[in-house]
Amino acid sequence: MTRMTSFSDGTIVPVLGQGTWMIGDDPKTRDTEQQALSRGLDLGLSLIDTAELYGDGRAERLVGEVIQSHRDEVFLVSKIRPENAGEMTMMLHAEKSLERLGVDRIDLYLLHWESRFPMEEIVAGFEELIDEGMIARWGVSNLDLRAMNRLMEVEGGEHCATNQLLYNLGSRGIEFDLLPWQQEHLQPVMAYSPLGRGGLLEHPALLAVADRHDATPAQIALAAVLRQDGVVAIPKASTVAHVEANAAALEIELDHEDIEALDRAFPPPATAQPLDII
Repeated sequence: MTRMTSFSDGTIVPVLGQGTWMIGDDPKTRDTEQQALSRGLDLGLSLIDTAELYGDGRAERLVGEVIQSHRDEVFLVSKIRPENAGEMTMMLHAEKSLERLGVDRIDLYLLHWESRFPMEEIVAGFEELIDEGMIARWGVSNLDLRAMNRLMEVEGGEHCATNQLLYNLGSRGIEFDLLPWQQEHLQPVMAYSPLGRGGLLEHPALLAVADRHDATPAQIALAAVLRQDGVVAIPKASTVAHVEANAAALEIELDHEDIEALDRAFPPPATAQPLDII
């Protein structure tokens, strides 16, 4: 079962995609990682997120090899490093990403995090890439509410399609203000690291909910993130078994008892929180 959400321009994407952080670095695991991405496409996880930063371009090359025969069915996301997002450099780096990916257009191109370049210059650069047909739409990543409000004051800033953010049961700060803001502006949140870090998946409460659903803790963690409207999760999966397990999380419906247990273990924010970033 593939569940979908939409951008403000009406483009439909699956709520569960595939991330590629730390993929493509080791030649010994390359075939396995390609098989995982291909299997994800078979399962309807057709949104693939990558970045020029990941493996210094190696992740983009791996993605490009996987999607060669699937380009029409893939919603392709990549990101530009903030130091490359200036007026004189953005187009050059977008061209390099296109070359590594083996495509003529990126569906969604993101600023990886805040930049020293003025937002006016960055937005103008994104708009030029759209005019040149190199990207279809643009967005940002790791911007807090203050930065998003400032972006909306920039000419063309309202064209921002998304904000990619750290969001999981252990990092729920955006639920207080930023997630509602994104929902109000019809900008989906792309949740990176939705399975958390450290020992999150070993938490007794998560294990108990997983046991009730005959599921894994990772599947419950994904289901918890995906129950929010306007959220697209992009977990990394390096094996076919892992991507199949991620896809199965779409079948899980958390009930009131589950949500209460998770809220007790991972309390939602009661006040505004500093943005959590990896």
